[in-house]
Amino acid sequence: MATANTAALRDDAQRNEEIVGRIPAGRWGTPDDLAGPAVFLASCASDYVHGHTLAVDGGWLAR
Repeated sequence: MATANTAALRDDAQRNEEIVGRIPAGRWGTPDDLAGPAVFLASCASDYVHGHTLAVDGGWLAR
């Protein structure tokens, strides 16, 4: 995710390119990318979802 904690990686052009190249979405995630999953989990649409880790990672774990 593009946060203060990843700023040094994103500012390093070579490391940034290496990392983004391994993210299927082709970009760093932003805090806005968490909005949809948060709304889903807070809604009744997720009432029967239990014991699942919802990865919001641009496809990183699916590679």
